[in-house]
Amino acid sequence: MTTGDIVTAFYKSGKYIGEITAIHPEHYTVKILAVLRHPAQGDLHHPNEANVPFFHERKALAFCEQANIPAKTVQPFRGEIPDYFETLRDAADKLKSKLQQKDTPFARKSMAALESVQREYELMYGSRWK
Repeated sequence: MTTGDIVTAFYKSGKYIGEITAIHPEHYTVKILAVLRHPAQGDLHHPNEANVPFFHERKALAFCEQANIPAKTVQPFRGEIPDYFETLRDAADKLKSKLQQKDTPFARKSMAALESVQREYELMYGSRWK
């Protein structure tokens, strides 16, 4: 892969479409252009557990934010790049729908964390979020 390639990339349980802006021995720097999967809420080291010392609220990477992503999680992307804000809403809605189907302490706590993150998106992006 080379600088300027459009790729899919996994980062902290989220999946994104982005552009490679730099190449390093073990990772690529990727500029985020769309969200394919919203990051999971909670402690990644204790998945599906609600009673953990710190239950993480994870926002998706921002539009044009650059992240260093392990090379092994980056794949070429083919196709039209969708609108970042539409994909962010869709990805958050998919995660919300998945959590609503489960009635567990973890799902409820994750839902509360996701709703908090969505309120932040609303403040950050205003009318683009709606």
